[in-house]
Amino acid sequence: MIISELFGVRGYSVIVTGGASGIGLGYVEALASGGARVTMFDLREDRITEETTRLRSSGLEVSGKVVDVTDHAALERAVDEVAAEHGRLDVVFANAGIDPGPGFLGAWVGGERPRFADGALEKYTDERWNRTIDVNLNGVFATLRAAARHMRPRHSGRIIVTTSLASERCEPAIGTAYMVAKAGVAHLVRNVALELATYNITVNAISPGMFVTNIGGGHLKDPAVQSEFARMIPMHRLGLPPDMYGLALFLASPASAYVTGQQIAIDGGFGLGSAD
Repeated sequence: MIISELFGVRGYSVIVTGGASGIGLGYVEALASGGARVTMFDLREDRITEETTRLRSSGLEVSGKVVDVTDHAALERAVDEVAAEHGRLDVVFANAGIDPGPGFLGAWVGGERPRFADGALEKYTDERWNRTIDVNLNGVFATLRAAARHMRPRHSGRIIVTTSLASERCEPAIGTAYMVAKAGVAHLVRNVALELATYNITVNAISPGMFVTNIGGGHLKDPAVQSEFARMIPMHRLGLPPDMYGLALFLASPASAYVTGQQIAIDGGFGLGSAD
C-alpha cells in the first residue's frame, strides 16, 4: 500500500450542494484540485458561472447546475444527471444552508453585544422558521436520500454533511431555526450512517465554528466583527474555506474508510472555551 494514495480522489464523481460560495466552494476547490470531477449545485447562476470559469481556467474539471434543494424532485433529477454523465456517484457534500436575518444578539462591537428585536422569539416569523428548516434540514434529508439511491447498489460511497458548532452550543448572533436545523442534521447523520454502514457507505459531518461566509447576512466579513469574535477563539482567528481542504479530502477519500457517523469540529478550539 502506498500511504499517500489513501487521500486520492482522482476520477471521483462529486456533488457539492451550495457549492458556489463559502465553505461549499472550499469543498469544490479541494476535491477538484485532487483530480475529482466536481459538480456544484447552487441557486445563483452568476456565481456558478464565475466560479466554474475560474476553476476550469486552472485545468480543474468543474461544472455546475442551478438547483434548489427544497425542490426535491428537481434535486433528484440533477443528482441522476450527474451520476449518468460520470457513470457513477462517489461523493456527495450536503452543504447548502441559509440563515435569513439576525439572532437576538448582534456581533461584539467595542466589548458589547446589542440586542436585536427582530431576532427575538416573539418576532420570529413562520416564514423565516419554515424556510430555514426547509433548506437546512429537509434539503439535507433529500440530498442524502438521492445520494443513497445511487450509492447503495454499488456498495460504495462517501456522504459528508455540513453541520455547525451551533448544533451543540447556542450562538445568539444567528437565528434559532438555524441551530435547531443543524442539531437535527447531526442526528440525521448518525442515523443514516448506521443504516448505510453495511453497504460500505460512510456518512459523516463537518462541524464548522466561526467561519467567514455569507451566513447570517455575511456579518463575519466585517474586519471589526472578526476581531471581536477572534478574541473568544483560542487560535485567535476565524476560519476560512481553505481551512476545510484537508478534512474534506480525508472524509471523501479512502483514508476515512473506517470512519462513519462522526461529527468532526473544525473551529480553532472555539468549542473548548476560552484559553486567554
